[in-house]
Amino acid sequence: MTKRKKENWGSQLGVILAVAGSAIGLGNFLRFPGQAASHGGGAFMIPYFISFLIIAIPLAWSEWSLGRAGGRRGFNSVPGIFGLASYGKKRWAYIGALGAFLPVSVSMYYLFVEAWCLAFAIQYLTGVFADLGIHLPSFLVGTNGAGFRLGSAESYSRFFNEFAGANGNGTLYRTVDLGWKFTPLLGCTIFCLFFNYYLIYRGITKGIEAFCKVAMPMLLVCSLLILVRVLTLPDPTVTPENPAGIPGHSFLDGLGFMWNPSQPGKTLWDSLADPDVWLAATSQIFFSVSVGFGLIVTYASYVRPKADIALSSLTATVSNEFCEVVLAGMIILPPAIMFLGTSGVEGNLGMFSLGFNVLPNVFEQMPFGQFFGFLFFFLLFLAAVTSSLSMVQPSVALLEEGLHFGRKRSVCLTGVFSTIGAVILCHFSTGMYALGTFDFWVGNFGLFVLATFQTFLIAWIWGTKNMQDELSVGAKIQPPACIGWVLKYISTPYLILIFIFWVWKESGTYFGEILKNPVAQLVVGFLLFSALFYVFVTHLALRRWKREGRSLTLFLDEKKLDEKDAGPGENGHVPGNVSEMECRPQ
Repeated sequence: MTKRKKENWGSQLGVILAVAGSAIGLGNFLRFPGQAASHGGGAFMIPYFISFLIIAIPLAWSEWSLGRAGGRRGFNSVPGIFGLASYGKKRWAYIGALGAFLPVSVSMYYLFVEAWCLAFAIQYLTGVFADLGIHLPSFLVGTNGAGFRLGSAESYSRFFNEFAGANGNGTLYRTVDLGWKFTPLLGCTIFCLFFNYYLIYRGITKGIEAFCKVAMPMLLVCSLLILVRVLTLPDPTVTPENPAGIPGHSFLDGLGFMWNPSQPGKTLWDSLADPDVWLAATSQIFFSVSVGFGLIVTYASYVRPKADIALSSLTATVSNEFCEVVLAGMIILPPAIMFLGTSGVEGNLGMFSLGFNVLPNVFEQMPFGQFFGFLFFFLLFLAAVTSSLSMVQPSVALLEEGLHFGRKRSVCLTGVFSTIGAVILCHFSTGMYALGTFDFWVGNFGLFVLATFQTFLIAWIWGTKNMQDELSVGAKIQPPACIGWVLKYISTPYLILIFIFWVWKESGTYFGEILKNPVAQLVVGFLLFSALFYVFVTHLALRRWKREGRSLTLFLDEKKLDEKDAGPGENGHVPGNVSEMECRPQ
C-alpha cells in the first residue's frame, strides 16, 4: 500500500495557538457574558470555576494524551483512536464517528453566524451603522433614565431580523433595503464557506497553523484596544447639570451586574441550589474550552511524539479562560450597563440579542463608536474562523485515513455537507428556527453524548495510568498525580448526572417540536443522514485497516517494549512506527 505522508504541527507555539483558537470563539465573547449575567452573576462563576477545575482541565489533558497516543500509532481520526483506546472494540470506533459528525455539523451553522460577524464588520467599516437612529425616526420611541434613546435598540433589532432573514424563508436571496443598502448576508456566507475550506485544504501547517499564528495575535490586539476604550469610558450620565450621574450606570455597576453573587431578590445559596445554574456553567465550559467535541483528540494526533503536551494543554486552556473571563466579560457587559442600564440589558442576554441588538446600540452612543464597532465584529469574525477550522479537520482526517482520499477530495466531500447545511440555514431562516434546531441537537445534545462517552472511555477503559504516562512524555511540568482519580471518580459521574438532568429537562420540548414542525423534521433528517454517512465511512475504514494489517490491538508487553527501547535512537523511538507506544490496560 502507498503510505500517506504524516502531517505534524510546525511548532509548539503553533499547536497552542491553534488549540486556543479552536476554543476561543463566539461562545467566549457572546455566550459567556449573557450566561453569567442571567444565572446569578457571581453565583454563576462559582460552579463555572468548579467545572473548569474538575471538567475542563482533566478532560483537556485526557484528550491531548489520547490524541497523541493515537497519532504515535499512525491514527488521526477519532474512530481510529477510540478503537485503539478500547483495545480493538469496534463499537467504540463507531461511537468515535460522532467525533467527525458532530464538529462538522456544528460548523454548518457556525459558518452562518461567522458570516453575520463579517457582514456587521463591513457595515461599520462602510458607515452603514453611523447614527442609525436618524435613518429610522419612527422607531425612536423614548429615552431611558439617563436620557439615551431606547427606541434605537428596536432599530437594530429590526435591522438584524431583516439582515438574518428571520422575517421569512428565502429572504436572504434578495437585497434588503431599510432606507440604505448593504451587502447581502448570502454573499458573506459563501465567502466564509470558501475561505474556511481553502485554509483547511492547505493543511495542518500551511493552512490552520499559519492562519492561527496571524489571527490569534490580531484577536488579542483587537480585544485589548476595545478593553482600553471600555476602561477609559466616562460615566455617560454625568453632565454639568448632574455631576453625580445616575446610579447604576458606572463601569463598576457593569462589573457588579456580572460578578455580584447576590442579585436583587436572590441570595447566593438560592442560586447555588438551582440545578439550572450548574447545568449552564457546565455547558459553558464545553463551549469555552472545546472539550468533548473530539477536536482536541484530532489536533493532538498531529503533535510530535516528544512534544510537551502537558504544558501545551494547560497553556491553551488558561489562555482561553483569560480571553473569556477577563477580556470578554469586561468588554461586553460593563459598557452595555453604562449606556443602557440594567433594564435595557435584561431580557437581551441571549447570545445573539446581546451581540447583535444591544451592543450596536452601545457603539452608536460611544465616542468613536463606528471604529470600535468595526473592531469588535472583526474580532468576532477572527474568533469564529479559528474555531470553525478546527470543526472541519476531524471529518477530513477520517476521510483521508479511512478511505485513503487525498486532502483535496476529503475537503471537497466535507464541503458538500457544509454547503447543504448552509443552504438549509439560508433558506429556512424564519425565526432562525433551523439554526436553533441545529444548535440543540449537535451543539448541545450531541456534545453531551460524545463528551460523556469519551470521558468514560479514557477513564475506565483506556486507563488513567496510560493517560498519565502519555502526559509525562516530554513534559516540562508534571500534572498532579490525582488528575486520574479526579477524571475517574469526579468528572465522569458529574458528567453523567448533568447529562441525565439535562435530557430530562430539555429533550421533551424538542422531541415534540420534531413531530409538529416541518423545518425541524428536515433539519433532524439531514443530521441523521449525515450521522449515518460517517458511521458508514467508519465501517469502510475498519475493513480497510483490517486488510492493510493496521490492527487496533497492537499492544506490546513491558518486556518487548523494554527490548525495543534498547535499540537504536533516543529511547528506541522511531517516529511513525505503529508499534512503538505502550498502550496496555490497567
